[in-house]
Amino acid sequence: MRILVVEDEPTLARQLADGLVAAGYAVDLADNGIDAHFMGDTEPVDAAILDLGLPGMDGITVLKKWRAAGRAMPVLILTARDTWHEKVAGIDAGADDYLAKPFHMEELLARLRALIRRAGGHASAELSCGPLKLDTRASRATVDGQALTLTSHEYRVLAYLMHHHDEVVSRTDLVEHIYAQDFDRDSNTVEVFIARLRKKLPPGMIETVRGLGYRLASPQ
Repeated sequence: MRILVVEDEPTLARQLADGLVAAGYAVDLADNGIDAHFMGDTEPVDAAILDLGLPGMDGITVLKKWRAAGRAMPVLILTARDTWHEKVAGIDAGADDYLAKPFHMEELLARLRALIRRAGGHASAELSCGPLKLDTRASRATVDGQALTLTSHEYRVLAYLMHHHDEVVSRTDLVEHIYAQDFDRDSNTVEVFIARLRKKLPPGMIETVRGLGYRLASPQ
């Protein structure tokens, strides 16, 4: 899953990016409102973390422009603790949740997981597809209770397929959602990750839909 982090304070931005990458996300960074608006409007991000006090264009304006353009990804806004009016303005502009600074990374990750789950129609932090379980809190996958050993990119591919299980996911979708914008993307590596996952999952769980992509489905 791919997250856009919009924060103009360099240290906090780096802390957010490091925490998100460690939790299994691909991360794009923007440090001003103009870049944030462009990236959120043109890149297929799964969620955005948006500071409101930004140079170039304030966060509320960025959010309003995203929503006016039909961009529906979940947005978690960051606010100063005592600015309740910013929270109200953010929610009214289309934000899905807010978090006051300073905050604990664990709380931000929990809120982000919840937003992504709700956007995909999932109620639980544990996603299931037959014998395969994905605990989004621990970034851990199991088959029949046995833990799978996954690389970070294998986990990202599996997590995206799990969030969209029983749907056809194209190779382009996978490339766009498991890599950050500045990563040297190679669509051929997706086939490598799929091949590795097939060896670790029950036979037939990852189906190839010719000319369209892949589908994760419960084994027959």
